[in-house]
Amino acid sequence: MSAFNRRNFLKASGIAVLPAFIPNRNLYANNTINKFIPKEDDTVLLYGDGIMYEPDQYIEQLQQFNTKNAIKKDRYGTGGVVTALETKFEEITGKEKAIFMPSGTMANQFAIAVLSGEHTKVFVQDTSHIYRDEADAAQAVFQKRLMPLAKEATYFTVAELKNAIESLSSHEVFQSGIGAVSIENPVRRSDGRFVPIEEIKKISEYCRTNNIKLHLDGARIYMASAWTGISIKEYASYFDTIYISLYKYLGASGGAILCGDNNVINKMPHLIKIHGGNMYGNWTNAAMALHRLEGIEDRLQKTMIRADEVFSAINKFSSIKINSLEDGTNIYSLELGNNINGIKFQETLAKNYNIRMGRPDNSNKVMITVNETLLFMDANNFIDSFKSALSVAKK
Repeated sequence: MSAFNRRNFLKASGIAVLPAFIPNRNLYANNTINKFIPKEDDTVLLYGDGIMYEPDQYIEQLQQFNTKNAIKKDRYGTGGVVTALETKFEEITGKEKAIFMPSGTMANQFAIAVLSGEHTKVFVQDTSHIYRDEADAAQAVFQKRLMPLAKEATYFTVAELKNAIESLSSHEVFQSGIGAVSIENPVRRSDGRFVPIEEIKKISEYCRTNNIKLHLDGARIYMASAWTGISIKEYASYFDTIYISLYKYLGASGGAILCGDNNVINKMPHLIKIHGGNMYGNWTNAAMALHRLEGIEDRLQKTMIRADEVFSAINKFSSIKINSLEDGTNIYSLELGNNINGIKFQETLAKNYNIRMGRPDNSNKVMITVNETLLFMDANNFIDSFKSALSVAKK
């Protein structure tokens, strides 16, 4: 087994699909550098979860969608393409109802507020977006007390959750009640690592047995789904509510979707209104997300297979190693040898081959992210670009 972990994509897609994505010539026997001239549209971004369109590209994508399906505008988030998008996500997640939200923070905060009711305590991962990146909104706006578990770790276990809940009676005088539990999956602050499905199942069973509501911050759930082979619908089935981002890999310039039972989602329009999120028109983001949803699973499967293909070939070169992470999704570690000038390597890839990545640190290491742009360039050209950049950057 190579340093690159093949386990997840083989489980997800089956080895039989590999020949369709392997180039005709032998990748590993190639000792020449293909001096191709890449086009600007072929730029590969080794950061971010998807394609982030420039305004002219965004308009072009909407025109393509409009040619096939005439875009109908919404009015304050009702009707037109917004309703169509919500209906699509009801099908994808298996939930009773979906609603468009202006932002992921709003989706997360409204979900845990409604699920908690009058109870104040909400258990979250210490590394979660809700705890670290939402400006203490739960406390400041909704009077919810976030209870972080598993400090600096990707996830907490059911045993940790159970212990934290059962110890409350001995640690606190006033019992304000358990409102909800939230799980982010995958976890961006843990370099995109996913929460093991067996742990999710155990936590879900515990919460349901004890009548505790469970929310999924699934902003990047499509990445977890692709790299584990677990469907969005299955992930959603273990939770009362699920939030999914519309811009991280679906191309929209903003927006989110929140899905759950009717009695939860029906409370959301009022909350959106009173918190200033009730915009007259949301159709540009909804149309883009609906457009990019078509074929997203297939594109991510191809991306994952391409990543294994090219990284395995690149790992045959000296002075570079690209490794998948344990429980990882689309983020990988790249390490260069001491004989390589990391800055020159990065700049050569960008200037000569339109492959853009972060700057290696003082240890010549950098995290890279795989997304659909990896499919923009022929696999052999991508591999040869790395070979050439290593040669140029050698000290």
